[in-house]
Amino acid sequence: MTQNNYFYKYHFNWEAFEVIINGKSSIDATTYLSYFSSHEDVKQFLDGYGFDTDNPVQKGELFGHYQESLQFIKRFFLKEGNSDGLDLQIPNSFYSLTDLLDLFVMATDRAGKTYSVEDSLWASVILKVMHTILHADKDLRYSYFSTIQQQILDNYYKYLDRNAKGHLFLSDEDSGEKIPLVSFETKSKKSRESIIIKLLHKKQSVAEELFDRIGVRFITTNKLDCLRVVKFLYRQNVVIANNIKPSRSRNSLIDIEMFKTVYRDCMQKAIDGTWDESTFLEEMTKLAETANINSEKSNQHSSSEYKAIHFTCRQLIKYKNPFSKKFFDLRKAAKESGESELAKKVLELDTSDLSQDIRFFYPYEVQITDESSHEENTKGEASHNEYKKSQLETASKRLFSELIDFYSVTK
Repeated sequence: MTQNNYFYKYHFNWEAFEVIINGKSSIDATTYLSYFSSHEDVKQFLDGYGFDTDNPVQKGELFGHYQESLQFIKRFFLKEGNSDGLDLQIPNSFYSLTDLLDLFVMATDRAGKTYSVEDSLWASVILKVMHTILHADKDLRYSYFSTIQQQILDNYYKYLDRNAKGHLFLSDEDSGEKIPLVSFETKSKKSRESIIIKLLHKKQSVAEELFDRIGVRFITTNKLDCLRVVKFLYRQNVVIANNIKPSRSRNSLIDIEMFKTVYRDCMQKAIDGTWDESTFLEEMTKLAETANINSEKSNQHSSSEYKAIHFTCRQLIKYKNPFSKKFFDLRKAAKESGESELAKKVLELDTSDLSQDIRFFYPYEVQITDESSHEENTKGEASHNEYKKSQLETASKRLFSELIDFYSVTK
C-alpha cells in the first residue's frame, strides 16, 4: 500500500451507515449501498445475500423475480397499467437483458462509465422492487397461513351467536355476557400484490413486519359496547394482554382519560343505589358518546377522521407437520415388516431434526368501532380505496423520485 492510497482504509459509505445504524431504509437509498465494478463483485454480494449464482436453479429464481418486477412496475406505477401512474416507460434494453449480474453493475454506475445514467436509475428501481418481492416470498410462516387463520378465527367464532331473528351477539353462556353486534368481519387473505405495495411504502421493508395479513373487526351499536367488547375478549382469554404489541395499539374512538373521570362517579351512584341499571346504562352510553378523542394521525395513510380502537395481538400457533406423522407411520411399518433392505434403510434414517410440532407466535389485527363511526370511516378520504391509493403514491415517490427528477415529469 503506497502513501497515496492508505486513506481508502478510512473511506466510509455514509449512506450504508445511515441504513445500518441510523434507521434509513435501503428503498430510500440513492445507490444500492455498494459499488459493483464487475460480475465478481456482484457474486460476492449475492452470496452474502443468500444466493449462489453458480446454481442454475437459484439464478433462474432471481431472473424470474426480475421479470416479475418489470411487470409489477408497469402494472402499478406506470400509466400503461395504472391511469394514475407515472407517464414513463421502462427502456427497451431491460427487456433484452440476459445476464442478471449486469443489472447490479448498471444500478451503481451513476457516473455513466459503462451504462447511461437513465439505465442506472431504472436498474436501481427494479432491484428495489426485486428485493421487496423476495422478502414477501421468503416469509416462512406464509406456508402455514391456512392453519394460522383457522386457529385465530376459531377463537372468535365460538363466542358469536345469532338468534332466531338474525341478530348477532358476542356472548358467553357461563358468564351470561351478551353484547349486541351490528357486524363481525374478518379480513380476507391479503393479495400478494397488496403485500408488496405495503412493503414498498413502509420504511421497514420486511415481510415479517406486516401485522394485518389476518384481522377481525367488531362493529357495535354504540361506543360503550366497544369497551365491553375489549373487556369480553381479555376476560375470555381470546386476547392475551401480555401478547399485545404495544407500539401497534391505537385508539381514536374514546378518550379513555376523560371517560374514566366521569365513570368513577357513575359507578359510585350505581353502588350506593342512586341509579338503577337502566339509568346507569343510559348515562354510561351518553358518556362514551361524548368522550371524543382528538388524535394525531398515527398512520400517514389513514384519515384523521378514522375512528376505531385498533390493536395487534400475537397468538401462539400450533402446527402439526403432516409429513412427520406419515414418516413415523412408515417407520412403524418398517419395524413390523421384517429384515428387508428397504426397511433397514428407513430405520437407519436420522429423525432427530424431524419435528412433529411447530409452535410460533403470529400477529393479527383487531379493530373495534361503533356503527356510526364505521359509516363515517367508509366515506370520503377515510375509505379503503383512498387508503390504498395513498399507499401506492407513497411507494411511487420512494421508488421513482430520482427518475422523476431526471425526466422532469409530472403525472
